[in-house]
Amino acid sequence: MQQRAHEVGADEKRLRVLHLDIDAFFVAVEVLRDPSLRGLPVIVGGTGKRGVVAAASYEARAYGVHSAMPTAIARKRCPKAIFLHGDHGRYGEVSAQLHELFRTVTPIIEPIALDEAFLDIGGAFRLFGDGAAIATTLRNRILDELGLASSVGVARNKLLAKLASEAAKPKANRGGTRPGRGVVVVAVEDELDFLHAHPIRGLWGVGPKTHERLAAIGVHTIGDLAKIPVDALCTTLGRTSGRHLSQLAMGIDDRPVVSGRGAKSISHEQTFPTDHHDLDALHGVVVRLADAVSTRVRAASLAASTVQIKLRFGDFQTITRSVTPEGELTTATQFIKAASALLNDPELVAAIEERGVRLLGLGAANLASPVGLQLSFDAQLDVTSNVSSTVRGGSDADWAEVTETLDDIRARFGDAAIGPGRLVNTREPGPGRELWGPEADKR
Repeated sequence: MQQRAHEVGADEKRLRVLHLDIDAFFVAVEVLRDPSLRGLPVIVGGTGKRGVVAAASYEARAYGVHSAMPTAIARKRCPKAIFLHGDHGRYGEVSAQLHELFRTVTPIIEPIALDEAFLDIGGAFRLFGDGAAIATTLRNRILDELGLASSVGVARNKLLAKLASEAAKPKANRGGTRPGRGVVVVAVEDELDFLHAHPIRGLWGVGPKTHERLAAIGVHTIGDLAKIPVDALCTTLGRTSGRHLSQLAMGIDDRPVVSGRGAKSISHEQTFPTDHHDLDALHGVVVRLADAVSTRVRAASLAASTVQIKLRFGDFQTITRSVTPEGELTTATQFIKAASALLNDPELVAAIEERGVRLLGLGAANLASPVGLQLSFDAQLDVTSNVSSTVRGGSDADWAEVTETLDDIRARFGDAAIGPGRLVNTREPGPGRELWGPEADKR
């Protein structure tokens, strides 16, 4: 990016928050890989009966398809869509390239997702121009260097910048996708006019229940909300939520762009083609999930204090269980031991056998930078017998050393080069393959 001196006015200096979002990111990456998909209704996500949509091209969105929609419904709405299971590893690689471009503008970057981030551009004005100039130049670079279209919002705060980037996006309709504005800048004097025209679902904190309560008192737009006295909102929604939404409705959002914000948790989950009633089969899935989660924890140079499991039964009831063992958790063996102990709870075993499990997830929580391995005299690991001779024996120090070797092998030869022995000769998918549900049966 060419650097140049530029004088910026006082009002322009206030518009220091930029929100950038790649248009239909997963689909866009797939189109780069296969240009013949351009202009077609493409859906990325779980391709099986229990899958969910991760992303849809604008051509598919014209038929009412959206993210988080069950794949079965998406197929009915858009029968001619092309369904792709996706490649999360590739999306991560492209995301890393995208963030490298962000860093050429500012070091203050707050990632929201692989394809989305807030940037504080206040320190870049003198080099690159005002917010509109920075947004346009960055957007053009992303298109030229990565082949990805993006939408950018620039405003005084996060709320307005986020809404501005949404306003900049393309629009889907059956007659063809209508290009968006690409960049939308919300000037200080135009903030309330811009904000108040939006529906209340555009505000953070307005979920289905809050939306229902507000609609019951005649509030449908943010402008309607701004007219409600704060005391009345507190009566309807509670003191905290009422005050929060009243502030947002007036365009007040004091949250700074925070760079270097680490992950609060790291998790993987798997949805099964048919419900699992077999505890031993679930322990096999625990091995795979623990391997994937621990690998990501180490790659982020973190350690976990808490292990969580998530179970969704055949009747769709979802429960979670967690445990905080002594010491730091970084290896798959540690995660397997903790998760297996949770899974072996007699009450849970009975529910699994009776009701069946539709989805199993494993997560690492309370993440922090590791402070070092704390050894103990009782360092022998004995992963529960239900994990079919996965690993027995060896201290935490031994397994930390083994894990480091495994990471080195994978870094050199790929994730599939080595893995848990339990998964040899199984059809279990690799890490990241089941994010949106099981693939369609190709037999």
